[in-house]
Amino acid sequence: MYSYQKTNRYFAQAADDIKDIAEEEILSLGGTDIQQAYRGLYFTATRKTLYSINYHARLLNRVLAPLVSFNCHDDRYLYRQASQIQWEDFLSLSNTFAVFATVSNSRIRHSRFAALRLKDAIADQFRSRSGKRPSIDKKRPDIWFNLHIENDKATISLDTSGGSLHRRGYRRESIEAPMIETLAAAIIRYSGWRGESFLYDPFCGSGTFLCEAFMYASNTPSAVLRNEFGLERLPDFDSSLWKKTVLEGKQKIRPVLRGTIAGSDISPEAVQTARRNCSTIDRGNNIRVEHQDVFDIESLRDKTIICNPPYGIRSGRASQMPDFYARFGDFLKRRCKGSTAFIYFGEPEFIKKIGLKPSWKKELSNGGLKGRLVRYELY
Repeated sequence: MYSYQKTNRYFAQAADDIKDIAEEEILSLGGTDIQQAYRGLYFTATRKTLYSINYHARLLNRVLAPLVSFNCHDDRYLYRQASQIQWEDFLSLSNTFAVFATVSNSRIRHSRFAALRLKDAIADQFRSRSGKRPSIDKKRPDIWFNLHIENDKATISLDTSGGSLHRRGYRRESIEAPMIETLAAAIIRYSGWRGESFLYDPFCGSGTFLCEAFMYASNTPSAVLRNEFGLERLPDFDSSLWKKTVLEGKQKIRPVLRGTIAGSDISPEAVQTARRNCSTIDRGNNIRVEHQDVFDIESLRDKTIICNPPYGIRSGRASQMPDFYARFGDFLKRRCKGSTAFIYFGEPEFIKKIGLKPSWKKELSNGGLKGRLVRYELY
């Protein structure tokens, strides 16, 4: 038996700055005994819960099923231990695979080298038995394996998600510097919006906030558009239970009233992109997207405003940004009375330029860039 089969323990990769709500999400989906760790959370789950988390979680990147753990002081021992795993339990010669690794505080110092040694162990085992080996595909493999080495202790896992869960499948097109989906979902969660009030994004870009808000309000599973999952490669995969989980998830989707979620953008290209992306999940065209400059909007009263305004790195117009944010702050103060705004600042230095007193601030990173989510009550 593999480690996850003995313990029912798994590891969910999640950004460190949203682990508080990631823990709440895992609990809501049936996970127990949650323990926060670097870059994620350990949790206990039944097979049904594991399936549900992969299908519904909006805040997690991947869910790993540990196969083996062992003390690892050099690459030769890593290779030898990895060679004892029956890799045919997970893949065949017709499958492609890839290995991603992380290393910290260990005598093996380089993650790429560690990943290479694990890859060699897998390939060499097949070659020794059949004279052939599975192919490597670093972009879209059939199976992802993970190697984590910390303080000279190695854990080899199978990625049950089959690639990062942030790739929902609705983003068929994109514009420059889109927000990662898990961050957009986290911002919506922090806003407290549940679909009972009107939500508006005046800088909608490719429509990430709009899509995530629609999926959240309609209870649409985050992975509803994904066709393959790594959990299907586990030796104890239960096909009937998985089909039941998927069916139950789809049956719980609820309608969203037309106009509840809306947005606009000054860029005609962005508007077209957002409309196409939104239509992928919103088959009833209930999300409204308009071509409009934010400063031409007459009023956004009594709404939840969630947005990621342009900033210097993203727009290429850094010198114009202080004036833009001052003007945007005036727009919020004069035309958005009764609303609550949640603004993500990709460059936190612009917070002081907006000229409004925030209710709270929270540090959130987007693709390695540190930003701030700021809440404004617009009385």
